[in-house]
Amino acid sequence: MPDSQTLMLIIAATVAAVVLFRLYTVLGRRTGHEPQPPETRTLPQPDTRAPAAPALPDSAGNGLLDIQLADRGFDKARFLEGARTAYQMIQKAFAAGDRLALKPLLSEDVLGAFESHIAERGGPAKETLAGITDARIAAASLHNRIAEITVAFRAQFTDGANQNDITDLWTFARPIGASDPNWVLVATSGEAS
Repeated sequence: MPDSQTLMLIIAATVAAVVLFRLYTVLGRRTGHEPQPPETRTLPQPDTRAPAAPALPDSAGNGLLDIQLADRGFDKARFLEGARTAYQMIQKAFAAGDRLALKPLLSEDVLGAFESHIAERGGPAKETLAGITDARIAAASLHNRIAEITVAFRAQFTDGANQNDITDLWTFARPIGASDPNWVLVATSGEAS
């Protein structure tokens, strides 16, 4: 028969095991998904991340890589932001027939085409830019240290009563290493959609 000390030790260990088991079942265990106490709960914050950019065609991705390797200061997001701004400025100047505002933004060929169209219509444009709904890079290339990037713009134009959705493909160019950081519009095409 075991001595009394061993028996007391077994009883104490059993009581301790029962108490620990009861604590475990009552308190549970942390899984990392527990709600916060009400006094520290925060309201959900809106998602401020930019939406994921659509995948670029392979030729655009390769062209952008070539441009980035040749010009370490090139930033795709900053370029797209600048392209959106240029689109708005050019559309506003074109609608107003402001040739002086257009001149530094366009190549000679594009400026000639814009000036011809302004002269044909004879006054301000009937349609004006209401807003840009999307701008994404459709193509990119680097030839003889000249970077060219084509941007597909989806925009809405209004003539007062009606609103039209337009898709424009505009190609901007800039010599790599040029002191002027601005890109120039060198080609346009578009269609109503």
